[in-house]
Amino acid sequence: MIPLSWYLFLAAGLFSLGLYGVLARKNAIAILMGVELMLNAVNINIVAFWRYLTPGNVGGQAFAVMVFAVAAAEVAVGLALVISVYRRRKTVAADEINLMKW
Repeated sequence: MIPLSWYLFLAAGLFSLGLYGVLARKNAIAILMGVELMLNAVNINIVAFWRYLTPGNVGGQAFAVMVFAVAAAEVAVGLALVISVYRRRKTVAADEINLMKW
């Protein structure tokens, strides 16, 4: 059996990689991919804690499915916004997207 700490280290690494992708990238699509990596790290934590703490209860699986549903909705809305901005501004660079400024 794989220890819980291995799952937590994997999730921490995945979350760190996603956080780096969000903070260091200028491309809006790469930023969305970083957010997805962070959500997947959260899913790993949820399922790992569920498996080790209350394996008889399906609460952990239900939360993981909800996170997947929220992630899918976030990707759909985010990609629609990126496509809309690209059609209007002809760029997906986060530095050049200033639609909310005066």
